Amino acid sequence: MYKELIINSTEHETRVALLEDGTIVELFIDRGDDSNIAGNIYKGRVQRVLPGMQAAFVDIGLHQAAFIYVDDVIGDVNQDFEKFFLNTANAGVEDNEQEEFGIPSTIEKPVIPIEELISEGQEILVQVAKSPIGSKGARITSHISLPGRFLVLMPTVNHIGISRRIEDEEERSRLKEMMLSLRDKEYGYIIRTAGEGVGLDKLEKEMHFLTNLWNKIQKKHQAVSAPILLHKDLTITLRAVRDLLTDEADKLIVDSPNTYRSVLSFLEEFMPGLKDSVELYTGKEPIFDAYNLEVDISRALKKKVWLKSGGYIVIELTEALVAIDVNTGRYVGKHNFEETILKTNLEAVKEIAYQVRLRNLGGIIIIDFIDMEKSSDREKVFSALKDALKKDKSKTNVLPMSDMGLIQMTRKRIRKSLSRILCEPCFYCDGDGYLISRQSICYNIFREILREAQDMVGSRFTLRVNPEIAELLHGEENNLIASLEERLNKQIIIYPNSRFHVEEFDVFEIIK
Repeated sequence: MYKELIINSTEHETRVALLEDGTIVELFIDRGDDSNIAGNIYKGRVQRVLPGMQAAFVDIGLHQAAFIYVDDVIGDVNQDFEKFFLNTANAGVEDNEQEEFGIPSTIEKPVIPIEELISEGQEILVQVAKSPIGSKGARITSHISLPGRFLVLMPTVNHIGISRRIEDEEERSRLKEMMLSLRDKEYGYIIRTAGEGVGLDKLEKEMHFLTNLWNKIQKKHQAVSAPILLHKDLTITLRAVRDLLTDEADKLIVDSPNTYRSVLSFLEEFMPGLKDSVELYTGKEPIFDAYNLEVDISRALKKKVWLKSGGYIVIELTEALVAIDVNTGRYVGKHNFEETILKTNLEAVKEIAYQVRLRNLGGIIIIDFIDMEKSSDREKVFSALKDALKKDKSKTNVLPMSDMGLIQMTRKRIRKSLSRILCEPCFYCDGDGYLISRQSICYNIFREILREAQDMVGSRFTLRVNPEIAELLHGEENNLIASLEERLNKQIIIYPNSRFHVEEFDVFEIIK
Protein backbone atom coordinates (compact mmCIF):
# COMPACT_ATOMS: atom_id res chain seq x y z
CA MET A 1 0.00 0.00 0.00
CA TYR A 2 1.44 3.36 -1.07
CA LYS A 3 1.03 6.12 1.50
CA GLU A 4 1.49 9.87 1.07
CA LEU A 5 1.30 12.89 3.33
CA ILE A 6 -0.23 15.94 1.64
CA ILE A 7 0.29 19.22 3.50
CA ASN A 8 -1.59 22.43 2.71
CA SER A 9 0.08 25.19 4.73
CA THR A 10 -0.87 28.88 4.91
CA GLU A 11 -0.18 31.55 7.52
CA HIS A 12 -3.66 30.95 8.99
CA GLU A 13 -4.23 27.21 8.78
CA THR A 14 -2.33 23.97 8.22
CA ARG A 15 -4.02 20.82 6.96
CA VAL A 16 -2.27 17.44 6.84
CA ALA A 17 -3.90 14.58 4.93
CA LEU A 18 -2.71 10.98 5.07
CA LEU A 19 -3.47 9.14 1.81
CA GLU A 20 -3.51 5.40 1.26
CA ASP A 21 -3.38 4.48 -2.43
CA GLY A 22 -4.67 7.95 -3.28
CA THR A 23 -7.60 7.93 -0.81
CA ILE A 24 -7.63 10.26 2.19
CA VAL A 25 -7.92 8.26 5.43
CA GLU A 26 -6.90 10.79 8.09
CA LEU A 27 -7.00 14.57 8.29
CA PHE A 28 -5.28 16.82 10.83
CA ILE A 29 -6.04 20.54 11.08
CA ASP A 30 -4.25 23.24 13.05
CA ARG A 31 -5.40 26.87 13.18
CA GLY A 32 -3.07 28.09 15.92
CA ASP A 33 -5.73 28.00 18.66
CA ASP A 34 -6.07 25.76 21.73
CA SER A 35 -8.06 23.04 19.94
CA ASN A 36 -4.98 20.81 19.55
CA ILE A 37 -2.60 21.23 22.47
CA ALA A 38 -1.87 17.60 23.36
CA GLY A 39 1.77 17.25 24.37
CA ASN A 40 2.17 20.84 25.59
CA ILE A 41 3.65 21.26 29.05
CA TYR A 42 2.38 23.93 31.47
CA LYS A 43 2.96 25.24 34.93
CA GLY A 44 -0.57 25.31 36.31
CA ARG A 45 -2.31 26.40 39.48
CA VAL A 46 -4.83 24.15 41.19
CA GLN A 47 -8.20 25.93 41.26
CA ARG A 48 -10.41 23.39 42.96
CA VAL A 49 -10.00 19.90 44.40
CA LEU A 50 -13.02 17.57 44.15
CA PRO A 51 -12.65 14.69 46.67
CA GLY A 52 -15.97 13.18 45.57
CA MET A 53 -14.66 12.74 42.01
CA GLN A 54 -11.01 12.22 42.98
CA ALA A 55 -10.10 14.92 40.49
CA ALA A 56 -9.11 18.58 40.41
CA PHE A 57 -9.47 21.58 38.13
CA VAL A 58 -6.21 23.30 37.18
CA ASP A 59 -5.72 26.72 35.57
CA ILE A 60 -3.11 26.38 32.80
CA GLY A 61 -3.83 29.72 31.18
CA LEU A 62 -6.60 28.67 28.78
CA HIS A 63 -10.17 30.01 28.73
CA GLN A 64 -11.30 26.64 30.13
CA ALA A 65 -9.81 24.97 33.21
CA ALA A 66 -8.05 21.65 32.68
CA PHE A 67 -8.79 18.62 34.86
CA ILE A 68 -6.57 15.98 36.40
CA TYR A 69 -7.51 12.62 37.96
CA VAL A 70 -5.86 11.18 41.03
CA ASP A 71 -4.08 8.49 38.97
CA ASP A 72 -2.35 11.26 37.00
CA VAL A 73 -0.97 13.04 40.06
CA ILE A 74 2.59 12.21 41.01
CA GLY A 75 2.87 10.76 44.51
CA ASP A 76 5.21 8.36 46.23
CA VAL A 77 2.82 5.43 45.86
CA ASN A 78 0.97 6.61 42.76
CA GLN A 79 3.63 5.24 40.42
CA ASP A 80 1.37 3.02 38.33
CA PHE A 81 3.35 2.47 35.14
CA GLU A 82 0.54 0.78 33.27
CA LYS A 83 -1.95 3.58 33.94
CA PHE A 84 0.78 6.12 33.30
CA PHE A 85 1.31 4.81 29.81
CA LEU A 86 -2.38 4.67 28.95
CA ASN A 87 -2.98 8.20 30.23
CA THR A 88 0.01 9.77 28.51
CA ALA A 89 -0.12 7.92 25.21
CA ASN A 90 -1.80 10.90 23.60
CA ALA A 91 0.94 13.25 24.73
CA GLY A 92 3.57 11.59 22.59
CA VAL A 93 3.15 7.85 22.08
CA GLU A 94 0.94 6.42 19.36
CA ASP A 95 -1.71 3.81 20.20
CA ASN A 96 -0.04 1.33 17.88
CA GLU A 97 3.12 1.60 19.98
CA GLN A 98 1.68 0.56 23.33
CA GLU A 99 4.45 -0.98 25.38
CA GLU A 100 4.90 -4.10 27.49
CA PHE A 101 5.59 -3.01 31.05
CA GLY A 102 5.66 -6.49 32.55
CA ILE A 103 3.77 -5.57 35.73
CA PRO A 104 2.05 -8.58 37.34
CA SER A 105 -1.70 -8.09 37.57
CA THR A 106 -1.68 -9.36 41.15
CA ILE A 107 0.22 -6.32 42.45
CA GLU A 108 -1.93 -4.13 44.64
CA LYS A 109 -1.74 -0.52 43.58
CA PRO A 110 -2.48 1.74 46.56
CA VAL A 111 -3.89 5.14 45.73
CA ILE A 112 -3.63 8.17 48.02
CA PRO A 113 -6.74 10.42 48.00
CA ILE A 114 -6.24 13.42 45.74
CA GLU A 115 -6.86 15.88 48.59
CA GLU A 116 -3.70 14.53 50.27
CA LEU A 117 -1.61 14.97 47.11
CA ILE A 118 -2.51 18.48 45.96
CA SER A 119 -4.28 21.51 47.41
CA GLU A 120 -5.99 24.61 46.05
CA GLY A 121 -3.53 27.31 45.01
CA GLN A 122 -0.67 24.84 44.57
CA GLU A 123 1.49 25.22 41.44
CA ILE A 124 2.15 21.97 39.55
CA LEU A 125 3.97 20.89 36.39
CA VAL A 126 1.57 19.15 33.99
CA GLN A 127 1.31 17.94 30.41
CA VAL A 128 -1.82 17.87 28.25
CA ALA A 129 -2.78 14.24 27.62
CA LYS A 130 -6.00 15.08 25.77
CA SER A 131 -6.97 18.36 24.10
CA PRO A 132 -10.25 20.12 24.99
CA ILE A 133 -13.23 18.43 23.34
CA GLY A 134 -16.61 20.17 23.24
CA SER A 135 -17.50 21.51 26.68
CA LYS A 136 -14.79 19.45 28.38
CA GLY A 137 -11.51 21.06 29.28
CA ALA A 138 -8.11 19.54 28.56
CA ARG A 139 -7.14 16.42 30.46
CA ILE A 140 -3.71 16.76 32.03
CA THR A 141 -1.19 14.55 33.82
CA SER A 142 1.81 15.11 36.07
CA HIS A 143 3.64 12.28 34.31
CA ILE A 144 5.63 13.92 31.53
CA SER A 145 6.57 12.20 28.27
CA LEU A 146 8.86 13.77 25.66
CA PRO A 147 8.82 11.94 22.31
CA GLY A 148 11.66 11.78 19.83
CA ARG A 149 12.02 9.73 16.69
CA PHE A 150 13.43 6.61 18.35
CA LEU A 151 12.72 7.20 22.05
CA VAL A 152 10.16 8.64 24.41
CA LEU A 153 11.62 10.07 27.62
CA MET A 154 9.52 9.56 30.78
CA PRO A 155 11.39 11.47 33.49
CA THR A 156 8.87 10.70 36.27
CA VAL A 157 9.19 6.90 36.12
CA ASN A 158 12.06 4.42 36.20
CA HIS A 159 11.27 1.88 33.52
CA ILE A 160 12.35 0.85 30.03
CA GLY A 161 9.65 -0.27 27.57
CA ILE A 162 9.93 -1.56 24.00
CA SER A 163 7.32 -1.19 21.27
CA ARG A 164 5.23 -4.31 20.80
CA ARG A 165 5.64 -3.89 17.06
CA ILE A 166 9.31 -4.87 17.51
CA GLU A 167 8.68 -8.62 17.64
CA ASP A 168 12.18 -10.12 17.35
CA GLU A 169 13.25 -11.17 20.85
CA GLU A 170 16.97 -10.77 20.13
CA GLU A 171 16.40 -7.21 18.91
CA ARG A 172 14.28 -6.42 21.97
CA SER A 173 17.03 -7.70 24.26
CA ARG A 174 19.71 -5.77 22.34
CA LEU A 175 17.77 -2.51 22.59
CA LYS A 176 17.02 -2.93 26.29
CA GLU A 177 20.66 -3.71 27.12
CA MET A 178 21.81 -0.63 25.17
CA MET A 179 19.36 1.61 27.02
CA LEU A 180 20.44 0.24 30.39
CA SER A 181 24.08 0.89 29.53
CA LEU A 182 23.36 4.44 28.28
CA ARG A 183 21.22 5.66 31.17
CA ASP A 184 23.00 7.89 33.64
CA LYS A 185 19.79 8.84 35.49
CA GLU A 186 16.85 6.70 36.54
CA TYR A 187 14.58 8.08 33.87
CA GLY A 188 12.12 5.93 32.00
CA TYR A 189 12.32 5.37 28.25
CA ILE A 190 10.14 3.83 25.59
CA ILE A 191 11.92 2.56 22.48
CA ARG A 192 9.60 3.35 19.57
CA THR A 193 9.04 1.18 16.52
CA ALA A 194 11.41 3.39 14.50
CA GLY A 195 14.19 2.39 16.95
CA GLU A 196 14.40 -1.14 15.56
CA GLY A 197 17.90 -1.77 14.20
CA VAL A 198 19.22 1.60 15.38
CA GLY A 199 22.79 1.73 16.68
CA LEU A 200 24.18 2.93 20.00
CA ASP A 201 25.32 6.35 18.71
CA LYS A 202 21.88 7.41 17.47
CA LEU A 203 20.13 6.31 20.65
CA GLU A 204 22.72 8.10 22.77
CA LYS A 205 22.40 11.31 20.73
CA GLU A 206 18.61 11.33 21.04
CA MET A 207 18.77 10.48 24.74
CA HIS A 208 21.01 13.53 25.35
CA PHE A 209 18.71 15.73 23.28
CA LEU A 210 15.60 14.68 25.24
CA THR A 211 17.41 14.97 28.58
CA ASN A 212 18.60 18.50 27.76
CA LEU A 213 15.06 19.43 26.72
CA TRP A 214 13.72 18.16 30.05
CA ASN A 215 16.39 20.12 31.94
CA LYS A 216 15.37 23.33 30.12
CA ILE A 217 11.72 22.74 30.99
CA GLN A 218 12.60 22.22 34.66
CA LYS A 219 14.68 25.41 34.80
CA LYS A 220 11.87 27.44 33.25
CA HIS A 221 9.41 25.84 35.66
CA GLN A 222 11.44 27.07 38.61
CA ALA A 223 11.82 30.59 37.22
CA VAL A 224 8.22 31.51 36.30
CA SER A 225 4.81 31.73 37.96
CA ALA A 226 1.67 29.83 37.00
CA PRO A 227 -0.27 29.67 34.79
CA ILE A 228 2.15 29.60 31.88
CA LEU A 229 3.14 27.48 28.88
CA LEU A 230 6.58 25.92 29.44
CA HIS A 231 6.99 23.77 26.34
CA LYS A 232 5.03 23.59 23.11
CA ASP A 233 4.98 20.39 21.13
CA LEU A 234 6.09 20.38 17.50
CA THR A 235 3.88 21.99 14.89
CA ILE A 236 1.33 19.71 13.26
CA THR A 237 3.59 19.49 10.18
CA LEU A 238 6.68 18.40 12.09
CA ARG A 239 4.62 15.99 14.20
CA ALA A 240 3.44 14.42 10.97
CA VAL A 241 7.07 14.15 9.82
CA ARG A 242 8.18 12.64 13.12
CA ASP A 243 5.28 10.23 13.66
CA LEU A 244 3.97 9.42 10.17
CA LEU A 245 6.75 9.91 7.62
CA THR A 246 9.07 7.60 9.55
CA ASP A 247 6.70 4.61 9.69
CA GLU A 248 3.43 5.33 7.91
CA ALA A 249 4.09 7.33 4.74
CA ASP A 250 6.40 6.85 1.77
CA LYS A 251 6.33 10.45 0.59
CA LEU A 252 5.49 13.95 1.86
CA ILE A 253 4.28 16.70 -0.48
CA VAL A 254 3.89 20.27 0.81
CA ASP A 255 2.71 23.41 -0.98
CA SER A 256 4.47 26.06 1.12
CA PRO A 257 8.15 26.92 0.43
CA ASN A 258 8.61 28.05 4.05
CA THR A 259 7.13 24.84 5.44
CA TYR A 260 9.16 22.83 2.92
CA ARG A 261 12.38 24.43 4.18
CA SER A 262 11.29 23.86 7.80
CA VAL A 263 10.70 20.17 7.11
CA LEU A 264 14.07 19.76 5.38
CA SER A 265 15.82 21.52 8.26
CA PHE A 266 14.09 19.22 10.75
CA LEU A 267 15.02 16.14 8.74
CA GLU A 268 18.62 17.35 8.33
CA GLU A 269 18.99 17.39 12.10
CA PHE A 270 17.07 14.26 13.04
CA MET A 271 16.39 12.07 9.97
CA PRO A 272 18.70 13.06 7.07
CA GLY A 273 18.00 9.79 5.25
CA LEU A 274 14.39 10.85 4.64
CA LYS A 275 15.08 14.16 2.87
CA ASP A 276 14.53 12.59 -0.55
CA SER A 277 10.99 11.65 0.52
CA VAL A 278 9.94 15.32 0.67
CA GLU A 279 8.66 17.21 -2.36
CA LEU A 280 7.59 20.84 -2.86
CA TYR A 281 4.31 21.17 -4.77
CA THR A 282 4.52 23.91 -7.39
CA GLY A 283 1.32 23.39 -9.37
CA LYS A 284 -1.10 26.28 -9.99
CA GLU A 285 -4.10 24.32 -8.75
CA PRO A 286 -4.49 24.23 -4.92
CA ILE A 287 -2.84 21.08 -3.64
CA PHE A 288 -5.98 19.61 -2.03
CA ASP A 289 -7.86 20.19 -5.29
CA ALA A 290 -5.08 18.53 -7.28
CA TYR A 291 -5.43 15.39 -5.15
CA ASN A 292 -9.27 15.56 -5.13
CA LEU A 293 -9.41 15.84 -1.34
CA GLU A 294 -11.91 18.68 -0.90
CA VAL A 295 -14.81 16.52 -2.12
CA ASP A 296 -13.94 13.72 0.32
CA ILE A 297 -13.67 16.19 3.20
CA SER A 298 -17.07 17.68 2.34
CA ARG A 299 -18.54 14.18 2.13
CA ALA A 300 -17.15 13.39 5.58
CA LEU A 301 -19.30 16.20 7.04
CA LYS A 302 -22.57 14.78 5.70
CA LYS A 303 -24.88 12.65 7.82
CA LYS A 304 -25.87 10.39 4.91
CA VAL A 305 -23.18 8.49 3.02
CA TRP A 306 -24.22 6.54 -0.09
CA LEU A 307 -22.77 3.11 -0.84
CA LYS A 308 -21.87 1.99 -4.35
CA SER A 309 -24.66 -0.59 -4.41
CA GLY A 310 -27.34 2.03 -3.71
CA GLY A 311 -27.58 1.46 0.02
CA TYR A 312 -26.50 4.13 2.50
CA ILE A 313 -25.44 4.75 6.08
CA VAL A 314 -26.51 7.57 8.38
CA ILE A 315 -24.05 8.88 10.98
CA GLU A 316 -25.43 10.82 13.95
CA LEU A 317 -23.19 12.41 16.58
CA THR A 318 -24.57 12.97 20.06
CA GLU A 319 -22.95 14.20 23.27
CA ALA A 320 -22.43 10.69 24.66
CA LEU A 321 -22.16 8.41 21.62
CA VAL A 322 -22.19 8.01 17.85
CA ALA A 323 -25.09 6.18 16.20
CA ILE A 324 -24.65 4.65 12.73
CA ASP A 325 -27.62 3.22 10.84
CA VAL A 326 -27.36 0.97 7.76
CA ASN A 327 -30.11 1.00 5.11
CA THR A 328 -30.64 -0.81 1.79
CA GLY A 329 -31.79 2.42 0.10
CA ARG A 330 -32.13 1.92 -3.65
CA TYR A 331 -30.41 -1.49 -3.64
CA VAL A 332 -32.89 -4.33 -4.36
CA GLY A 333 -30.46 -7.20 -4.97
CA LYS A 334 -30.41 -9.85 -7.67
CA HIS A 335 -31.39 -13.14 -6.03
CA ASN A 336 -33.02 -13.17 -2.60
CA PHE A 337 -33.70 -10.88 0.34
CA GLU A 338 -31.12 -12.43 2.70
CA GLU A 339 -28.37 -12.06 0.13
CA THR A 340 -29.33 -8.42 -0.46
CA ILE A 341 -29.13 -7.67 3.27
CA LEU A 342 -25.80 -9.45 3.75
CA LYS A 343 -24.20 -7.71 0.78
CA THR A 344 -25.41 -4.30 1.97
CA ASN A 345 -24.12 -4.90 5.50
CA LEU A 346 -20.72 -6.10 4.26
CA GLU A 347 -20.38 -3.09 1.98
CA ALA A 348 -21.42 -0.83 4.85
CA VAL A 349 -18.70 -2.34 7.08
CA LYS A 350 -15.90 -1.01 4.84
CA GLU A 351 -17.47 2.43 4.59
CA ILE A 352 -18.11 2.62 8.35
CA ALA A 353 -14.50 1.72 9.21
CA TYR A 354 -13.30 4.33 6.68
CA GLN A 355 -15.64 7.07 7.91
CA VAL A 356 -14.90 6.39 11.60
CA ARG A 357 -11.19 6.88 10.92
CA LEU A 358 -11.52 9.88 8.58
CA ARG A 359 -14.07 11.68 10.79
CA ASN A 360 -12.09 10.70 13.91
CA LEU A 361 -15.19 9.45 15.71
CA GLY A 362 -14.53 8.41 19.30
CA GLY A 363 -16.15 7.14 22.48
CA ILE A 364 -19.08 4.73 22.27
CA ILE A 365 -20.22 3.86 18.74
CA ILE A 366 -23.45 1.94 18.14
CA ILE A 367 -23.95 0.44 14.67
CA ASP A 368 -27.43 -0.68 13.65
CA PHE A 369 -27.00 -3.13 10.80
CA ILE A 370 -29.95 -4.46 8.80
CA ASP A 371 -31.41 -7.46 10.67
CA MET A 372 -30.05 -10.85 9.59
CA GLU A 373 -31.73 -14.11 10.55
CA LYS A 374 -28.71 -16.40 10.12
CA SER A 375 -26.13 -16.37 12.90
CA SER A 376 -23.46 -17.22 10.30
CA ASP A 377 -24.27 -13.98 8.42
CA ARG A 378 -24.01 -11.97 11.64
CA GLU A 379 -20.62 -13.55 12.33
CA LYS A 380 -19.41 -12.66 8.82
CA VAL A 381 -20.32 -9.00 9.34
CA PHE A 382 -18.75 -8.94 12.82
CA SER A 383 -15.48 -10.46 11.55
CA ALA A 384 -15.42 -8.12 8.54
CA LEU A 385 -15.75 -5.10 10.82
CA LYS A 386 -12.89 -6.22 13.06
CA ASP A 387 -10.68 -6.79 10.01
CA ALA A 388 -11.58 -3.40 8.52
CA LEU A 389 -10.64 -1.63 11.77
CA LYS A 390 -7.13 -3.13 11.88
CA LYS A 391 -5.79 -0.23 9.80
CA ASP A 392 -6.94 2.25 12.46
CA LYS A 393 -4.15 3.38 14.81
CA SER A 394 -6.63 4.43 17.50
CA LYS A 395 -7.48 1.66 19.94
CA THR A 396 -10.86 0.04 19.24
CA ASN A 397 -12.88 -2.62 21.05
CA VAL A 398 -15.73 -4.35 19.21
CA LEU A 399 -18.39 -6.47 20.91
CA PRO A 400 -20.20 -9.29 19.04
CA MET A 401 -23.39 -8.49 17.15
CA SER A 402 -26.64 -8.88 19.03
CA ASP A 403 -29.62 -10.81 17.67
CA MET A 404 -31.15 -7.45 16.71
CA GLY A 405 -28.22 -6.58 14.45
CA LEU A 406 -26.57 -4.09 16.83
CA ILE A 407 -22.82 -3.84 17.31
CA GLN A 408 -21.38 -1.80 20.14
CA MET A 409 -17.80 -0.65 19.85
CA THR A 410 -15.53 1.89 21.49
CA ARG A 411 -12.76 3.92 19.90
CA LYS A 412 -10.23 5.89 21.86
CA ARG A 413 -11.02 9.60 21.66
CA ILE A 414 -7.79 11.57 21.24
CA ARG A 415 -8.87 14.81 19.63
CA LYS A 416 -11.95 16.53 18.26
CA SER A 417 -13.90 14.85 15.52
CA LEU A 418 -13.69 16.39 12.05
CA SER A 419 -17.19 17.86 12.30
CA ARG A 420 -16.40 19.57 15.62
CA ILE A 421 -13.32 21.19 14.04
CA LEU A 422 -14.90 22.31 10.76
CA CYS A 423 -18.49 22.89 11.85
CA GLU A 424 -20.45 24.73 14.53
CA PRO A 425 -24.07 24.35 15.80
CA CYS A 426 -26.54 25.70 13.25
CA PHE A 427 -28.20 28.95 14.36
CA TYR A 428 -30.89 28.46 11.69
CA CYS A 429 -32.16 25.19 13.20
CA ASP A 430 -31.23 25.86 16.84
CA GLY A 431 -28.57 23.19 17.02
CA ASP A 432 -30.48 20.34 15.37
CA GLY A 433 -27.92 20.21 12.54
CA TYR A 434 -24.59 21.70 11.52
CA LEU A 435 -23.28 24.43 9.24
CA ILE A 436 -19.78 25.02 8.02
CA SER A 437 -18.34 27.31 10.70
CA ARG A 438 -17.99 30.99 9.85
CA GLN A 439 -14.24 30.74 10.29
CA SER A 440 -14.14 27.81 7.84
CA ILE A 441 -16.24 29.83 5.36
CA CYS A 442 -13.69 32.64 5.58
CA TYR A 443 -10.90 30.17 4.76
CA ASN A 444 -13.02 28.73 1.92
CA ILE A 445 -13.41 32.28 0.54
CA PHE A 446 -9.65 32.78 0.89
CA ARG A 447 -8.98 29.64 -1.17
CA GLU A 448 -11.69 30.44 -3.73
CA ILE A 449 -10.25 33.91 -4.41
CA LEU A 450 -6.82 32.34 -4.90
CA ARG A 451 -8.37 29.96 -7.46
CA GLU A 452 -10.23 32.74 -9.27
CA ALA A 453 -7.18 35.00 -9.32
CA GLN A 454 -5.29 32.60 -11.60
CA ASP A 455 -7.46 33.52 -14.59
CA MET A 456 -8.48 37.09 -13.71
CA VAL A 457 -6.89 40.24 -15.07
CA GLY A 458 -9.00 42.89 -13.30
CA SER A 459 -7.67 45.27 -10.67
CA ARG A 460 -10.36 44.56 -8.07
CA PHE A 461 -12.57 41.80 -6.70
CA THR A 462 -16.12 42.21 -5.40
CA LEU A 463 -17.08 39.74 -2.71
CA ARG A 464 -20.74 39.28 -1.80
CA VAL A 465 -21.39 37.41 1.45
CA ASN A 466 -23.85 37.01 4.28
CA PRO A 467 -23.66 39.96 6.76
CA GLU A 468 -22.30 37.63 9.47
CA ILE A 469 -19.37 36.69 7.24
CA ALA A 470 -18.84 40.30 6.14
CA GLU A 471 -18.57 41.35 9.78
CA LEU A 472 -16.05 38.58 10.47
CA LEU A 473 -13.95 39.50 7.42
CA HIS A 474 -13.94 43.16 8.48
CA GLY A 475 -13.09 42.20 12.06
CA GLU A 476 -11.40 39.10 13.47
CA GLU A 477 -10.47 37.62 10.08
CA ASN A 478 -9.44 40.92 8.46
CA ASN A 479 -5.91 39.54 8.15
CA LEU A 480 -7.19 37.09 5.51
CA ILE A 481 -8.34 39.92 3.23
CA ALA A 482 -5.24 41.99 3.95
CA SER A 483 -2.93 39.11 3.09
CA LEU A 484 -4.88 38.40 -0.12
CA GLU A 485 -4.69 42.03 -1.25
CA GLU A 486 -0.97 42.10 -0.62
CA ARG A 487 -0.42 38.72 -2.25
CA LEU A 488 -2.51 39.41 -5.38
CA ASN A 489 -1.91 43.18 -5.55
CA LYS A 490 -5.66 43.62 -6.05
CA GLN A 491 -8.32 45.40 -4.00
CA ILE A 492 -11.10 43.29 -2.48
CA ILE A 493 -14.43 45.02 -1.79
CA ILE A 494 -16.86 43.21 0.54
CA TYR A 495 -20.63 43.69 0.16
CA PRO A 496 -22.96 42.14 2.77
CA ASN A 497 -26.20 40.67 1.43
CA SER A 498 -28.84 39.70 4.00
CA ARG A 499 -30.51 37.33 1.53
CA PHE A 500 -27.38 35.18 1.30
CA HIS A 501 -27.24 31.96 3.31
CA VAL A 502 -24.31 32.07 5.73
CA GLU A 503 -22.39 29.54 3.59
CA GLU A 504 -23.13 31.36 0.33
CA PHE A 505 -20.72 33.78 -1.32
CA ASP A 506 -19.93 35.17 -4.78
CA VAL A 507 -16.65 36.51 -6.17
CA PHE A 508 -16.75 38.93 -9.13
CA GLU A 509 -13.93 40.46 -11.14
CA ILE A 510 -13.98 44.21 -11.82
CA ILE A 511 -12.12 45.20 -14.98
CA LYS A 512 -11.31 48.91 -15.26
